[in-house]
Amino acid sequence: MEGSLAGRRAVITGGASGIGAACARALAGRGAGVVVADRDAEGAAGLARELEGESWAVDLLDTAALEDLTLDADILVNNAGIQTVSPIQDFRPEDFRRIQKLMVEVPFLLIRAALPGMYGRGFGRIINISSVHGLRASPFKSAYVTAKHALEGLSKVTALEGGEHGVTSNCVNPGYVRTPLVENQLADQARLHGISEDEVLSKILLTESAIKRLVEPEEVASLVAWLAGDDAGMVTGSSYVMDGGWSAR
Repeated sequence: MEGSLAGRRAVITGGASGIGAACARALAGRGAGVVVADRDAEGAAGLARELEGESWAVDLLDTAALEDLTLDADILVNNAGIQTVSPIQDFRPEDFRRIQKLMVEVPFLLIRAALPGMYGRGFGRIINISSVHGLRASPFKSAYVTAKHALEGLSKVTALEGGEHGVTSNCVNPGYVRTPLVENQLADQARLHGISEDEVLSKILLTESAIKRLVEPEEVASLVAWLAGDDAGMVTGSSYVMDGGWSAR
């Protein structure tokens, strides 16, 4: 696999940390030139230097700035995400809207910006970091579950439109990954349920999983890197679950 992405340009949103940083490292390790896109300008620049790539300091919630964007990318990894945990009746509408903007509207706008170039070159890989919550629901996560289900639909439509142009579109659906986003959820869920964070991990987050551990970011990145390569040229419109058996039930 080493060098299999030589000459390809990969843009990774939320690329400065967590899954995004692991994806940037995996893609760069296979020869791709990476663009680390993140609102954390310092973190993005630091990782870009490490990988001899580029950084893109961007506030993706400023969607108006993305509407006329032209995105030069052979590989687009839509990874940026946020989470709010709350019962529906207490869920603030502005929080719900912000999650839909970042996790549905932004991927749409970036795909829209990247497709003309991909079509022109006859090659493209859209890889959407979805979640097991794109296929299953959990209480207290109405906005996140809604957004991930919408991302699944967007990915499939992109696959159908892009197929004749050499562009594939797929979702990667991890369970709970060892990232700051999940670590913050432990505290939120502990507060909601009145239990310890250790109990949240074993009794709530991993209760449906056959493998009782968090997914590592590097495991997600390994699948992303494969989907980005030529060997996955016939893989499109699919959702690849990496959840330790949760959705097998």
